[in-house]
Amino acid sequence: MKYEIKGEPMPVVICQLDSGESILSESGAMGWMSPNLVMETVGGGAGKVFGRMFSGESIFQNRYTAQGGPGMIAFASSFPGSIRALEIDEQHPVVVQKRGFLASEAGVELSVFFKKKVASGLFGGEGFIMQKLSGRGLAFVEIDGSVVEYDLAPGQKLITSTGQVAMMDATCTMDVQTVKGVKNVLFGGEGLFNTVITGPGRVVLQTMPLTNFAGAIASMLPSNK
Repeated sequence: MKYEIKGEPMPVVICQLDSGESILSESGAMGWMSPNLVMETVGGGAGKVFGRMFSGESIFQNRYTAQGGPGMIAFASSFPGSIRALEIDEQHPVVVQKRGFLASEAGVELSVFFKKKVASGLFGGEGFIMQKLSGRGLAFVEIDGSVVEYDLAPGQKLITSTGQVAMMDATCTMDVQTVKGVKNVLFGGEGLFNTVITGPGRVVLQTMPLTNFAGAIASMLPSNK
């Protein structure tokens, strides 16, 4: 499958499929396509359905297949930011934020990823449940805002604000730490917790988390009295 990512800050990935080739996407992700692509709504087993529901995705996915010749389909981002293409294989699964999955080849498995430490999920800003991409194939994920990447050595740590982690290698671990000092908590403006990522592995950060953006907009709206 060939693809092209265009149009940031509201990007779209345009995929060229060979005859008989299929691609999976989340509900509502399709932007446009050639008329010879046939859509089928699929759900899989109960475990996969509930896993997608808990990880923030729709219960069902759409499978698009090119019939009678090559076809084209485009998937648009739902928020200003970036679309990244990932080569997934059995040795390199990737963990992404909820609602980060956009589309993938049929060989990629989307499953729920539970954080080992409950505190990380409750207070880490990325949620107790994230998404795990495994299997083999090409996948596309959405990132809020621009992208900054770090390769962490074994044991190396990176502290981020909550919600900044877009995705990370499954070899990384995530935890939270409390901001020290009452004055810092009350007046520092950074909240009560920070997220701590520990290597080894790649960490991809996003510059404009959707929750931060929504909070900024809400703070400027007039209040009803």
